[in-house]
Amino acid sequence: MSSNAEEKNKALVRRFLMAHARGDLDALGEMLAHEFVDHSLLPGQIPGREGYLQSAAEKHAALSNMRYIIEYQATDGDMVISRLTMRATHNRGPLFGVAPTGKEWTTPIIVINRVSGGKIAEEWSADIVTPFLEEIEQQARERERVEQDLRVARRIQQASLPEEVPEVQGWQINPHYQPAREVGGDFYDFLELEDGRLGLVVGDATGHGVPAALVMSTTCGMLRAVALSVDSPGEVLARVNEALSARIPPSMFVTCFYAILDPKSGRLLYANAGHDLPYVRRGRGTEELRARGMPLGLMPGMSYEEKEVMLDAGEAVLFYSDGLVEAHDPEGEMFGFPRLQTLVAQYADEGALVDFLTEKLHSFTGDGWKQEDDITLVTLQRAKT
Repeated sequence: MSSNAEEKNKALVRRFLMAHARGDLDALGEMLAHEFVDHSLLPGQIPGREGYLQSAAEKHAALSNMRYIIEYQATDGDMVISRLTMRATHNRGPLFGVAPTGKEWTTPIIVINRVSGGKIAEEWSADIVTPFLEEIEQQARERERVEQDLRVARRIQQASLPEEVPEVQGWQINPHYQPAREVGGDFYDFLELEDGRLGLVVGDATGHGVPAALVMSTTCGMLRAVALSVDSPGEVLARVNEALSARIPPSMFVTCFYAILDPKSGRLLYANAGHDLPYVRRGRGTEELRARGMPLGLMPGMSYEEKEVMLDAGEAVLFYSDGLVEAHDPEGEMFGFPRLQTLVAQYADEGALVDFLTEKLHSFTGDGWKQEDDITLVTLQRAKT
């Protein structure tokens, strides 16, 4: 066969493959010989020309962005050998009995076509079903592993959260925990101390899944153990930081705000390890509870500034995690600290503050919101006289 004829055959096969990728059945039909034979029938595919066209239509109905990247072509007489890579996204419909996965599928293929009379008379191709099904099975195993990890992390996280809210005369305490789809490292705790004092903890371990849950659980245990024997919030955080620094993975740390309330006097003694600043609502305004301190676990030898505030009748404190302020609306705008501070100031003592804030969050994000991180809110309010 002349080199000119071989080049025509290769060009025909290239057009044929491109039409297949586009799902152009009319163009495929024009290039297929009437007695076309497919030697590599897919499951359920009927032999012959019509079966081949039907199979092409089914692929196009299941896959989007389908394309063939031809890497090499050679001829041997009337045979054209093509080595190519197929890429497509499985998001339109079922393929080989598998429901749409939304995944991009990439697979190498070798196709051999025999050309006769300017038409594609026969085709041999590599098995693409087995690699596809193996990839789907691998993805299913990976999803199951991730889901199992999340179930374990949720159990760890739930076991670390307090089962009951302590009742303190003259005070109202309202926690709100709203987990995201993927488990984060949020935690809060209440510690009943000597002389009727109450310790309050809100924190967040970096990361997600089992690692964050384990670090969160470890931190909670350390805080409880130290707080029962140490009266200083700053010293509690310093000791926990020292212990945690030797055990936590290098890429992780924990932000934590720890306060001790004296219910009789209204004195709140506190220290902060890099956590979001709580807000105190006073009259129609707010103020931040500021205290210097590095997150726990970053480096040993850290000290934590200790401060205090007096809470009068009707005043409230909001402790929270960053899942609230980092929530986004449908246009991508972040809820943010200024909005939160304004809402705390606007709160008019009608119902619980946490309910007021969660309603405002829902109005901001809308019904279709996909929560990105755990949301933890704890409010401490002194009763009005």
